[in-house]
Amino acid sequence: MNGKLGGSVAAAVLMAAVAVMPGMAGAASTSDRLDSLERKLESRGLLDMLNRIEQLQRDVQQLRGDLEVQAHTLEDMQRRQREQYLDIDRRLQQLETGQPGTAPAGGTAPVAPPLVPAPVIPAPATSQPPPVPPVTLPAVQAPAAAGSADEQAEYDTALAILREGRYAEATQAFNRFLAANPESSYADNANYWLGETYYVTRDFDQALQTFSGLVNNYPQSPKVSDSQLKMGYIYYEKQDWAAARQALESVTSNFPGTTTARLASDRLQRMKKEGR
Repeated sequence: MNGKLGGSVAAAVLMAAVAVMPGMAGAASTSDRLDSLERKLESRGLLDMLNRIEQLQRDVQQLRGDLEVQAHTLEDMQRRQREQYLDIDRRLQQLETGQPGTAPAGGTAPVAPPLVPAPVIPAPATSQPPPVPPVTLPAVQAPAAAGSADEQAEYDTALAILREGRYAEATQAFNRFLAANPESSYADNANYWLGETYYVTRDFDQALQTFSGLVNNYPQSPKVSDSQLKMGYIYYEKQDWAAARQALESVTSNFPGTTTARLASDRLQRMKKEGR
């Protein structure tokens, strides 16, 4: 009897264990699946993060390249602007050194003789020492009127502003002078320096229009050669190579032996080296 009872109990325990084992197996399988999913998710998250890091690195490299290009462009622009400033300073110094003697480069024999008497220089006692461009002295000498001193003072004021590098103000000053004195003997020079203010500030369209107007309206002005030179420079900046070459060759052929002709020849040689 006791043996039968013990067998029944053992059988019951065995059956309970068998019943519990599938549940335990299922729980273990679920845990493994969850661990596998977590590992996959973590792996996918790492891959996404790596992809983003690589993309950021590419973006940084691209930005660095853009910065290098911009830095090179800025350096080139600053170099050209320094050349332009030096050119203006050189021409202003030529005006100062050329005042007592003969006309500057670009001037011709017809201008020189009237400079010998030069009685107009001491006449405007109230004007400042800044020089009057020699090429305009004959015209100022002829009228010898009070109005000439006023024109000279106004012109000298605009030139002094330009000499100080205040280009926007110089533009306004020369425009006011030309509007008030369209027939002045200083008109060709005022037009030239007005064109220079546009040129230095890289307003090439206005500069080209001003220099071209001087060449057409004042064909006998000694500033024609300088204006044609600057027109060649402007066409070069605008990458109009044919027009640049035509303007520069016009300077070398029409004004041989002058400083402007040498500068035009230098730019033509530069264009040739660049394959323009």
